[in-house]
Amino acid sequence: MKKDVLITDYVHPILLKGLNEMGLSTTYAPAMGRREMEQVLHHYSGVVINTRCAIDASAMASADTLRWIGRLGSGLDIIDLEAAARQNIAVISAPEGNAIAVAEHAMTMLLCLMNKMISADASIRQGEWLRAEHRGQEVSGKTIGIIGYGNNGSAFGRLWKGWDVRVIVYDKYKSHFGDDRIEEVTLETLQQEADIISLHIPLTSETKEMVDVKFIEKCKRGFVLINTSRGKNVNLSAIYDGLKSGHLSGACLDVFPWEPPSSGPEAFQLVFNALCQLDNVILSPHIAGWTVESKRKISEVLLRKIRKDLGGM
Repeated sequence: MKKDVLITDYVHPILLKGLNEMGLSTTYAPAMGRREMEQVLHHYSGVVINTRCAIDASAMASADTLRWIGRLGSGLDIIDLEAAARQNIAVISAPEGNAIAVAEHAMTMLLCLMNKMISADASIRQGEWLRAEHRGQEVSGKTIGIIGYGNNGSAFGRLWKGWDVRVIVYDKYKSHFGDDRIEEVTLETLQQEADIISLHIPLTSETKEMVDVKFIEKCKRGFVLINTSRGKNVNLSAIYDGLKSGHLSGACLDVFPWEPPSSGPEAFQLVFNALCQLDNVILSPHIAGWTVESKRKISEVLLRKIRKDLGGM
């Protein structure tokens, strides 16, 4: 059996060292693109990928030696899981590795938005001194709604311990996770009562464009939306219209339907460019899970699971 592993993104050296100690030879190609990966995939028994190098059924079909796929972080929507199951290709992910990074990024975006930090910083660098224009709002006393209570959602919930906030959570597939800090609610209750709604859900047929015009209309007027999950979980046009109407008072977006946005169709780019003109929007380039610490943690988690589940396959 082949024991070669292709790594198509930047990883912590601990992963390379660990794989080599298991007797696996590695090809480290962190700048490799998807097409190049597909051309050489048949040479390997394992591959480690990130969002840039999604793997579909056709790529797997042409790689008859492939036995496992390692996903840096979470987000299994970049892998055709049904095709992997048909070909007995194991799929391993490491969502635990960057949960804290995602949670802290979501909180940071929210606090920057509420306190108008981005425009305040830009203004003072231009020699202005506009205090009244940058009067912010306190998170204290607000109700924070979390949709999805997996690794990222629960990490985000834990961050609010000690804050004077109410944290309510909706998860379609989980129950009995509430405690003295976390309150389980229905989606309808969350929409009606949350001042801030943070998405921590995978991209599936159920969650694609979950946040659309109808969703926003059911929410408390003036709420803030945070999306660090997947760009296609929201309808960006609906977000823009909600911001313009005031039903949404702000949005923190780390992910987008097309990444980078310049790769999207013209209609999408028009909406994205319009969003960029709004002061009540905070944007970042899909970096919620990218910290110095999470880079190491993801590699550690992935290596541990490879050792346990595959035994060096």
